[in-house]
Amino acid sequence: ARGSAEVDFAVFCGIDVAREIHHAAALDQHGHRLVDRPLPNAEPDLVALFQDLEARVRVLIVVDQLASLGALAIAVARARGITVAYLPGLAMRRIADLYPGETKTDARDAHVIADAARTLPHALRRVGPDEQTTVELSVLAATTPTSRPSPRDQPNGSLTRSRTLPQ
Repeated sequence: ARGSAEVDFAVFCGIDVAREIHHAAALDQHGHRLVDRPLPNAEPDLVALFQDLEARVRVLIVVDQLASLGALAIAVARARGITVAYLPGLAMRRIADLYPGETKTDARDAHVIADAARTLPHALRRVGPDEQTTVELSVLAATTPTSRPSPRDQPNGSLTRSRTLPQ
């Protein structure tokens, strides 16, 4: 998601996304904590955080979910010209296993995401134009393709009905 972290980005903000309240942790190049707090999933709160971080220098925002829950944070960051990356779930879990403690908390996950952005750039996936289109559609539709149940999963779905109709 980036070239040389020391040159390109000075702040690495990990966001553990959730339905209503995300958790944000931002680290500088040396791993010093700049931000560690709950972050409401609302545009004004996201803008305020991003403005505060941008005042320091160039920022990388990293989320742990692309569509649906993370869509607004991504869209707000991208609208401000902030680089956004994604830390896939499997990578996130494996990296988290390297940190002390076994309790999964939003704050811990946000810190792991930010630190992975700072120290393990190869684990990140850049959120580019194709992913941004998906994110924007998710914001507009407030849904993801995988969130809709398949007719096979519905007892009274169309596939079930079509099998029981007289021929």
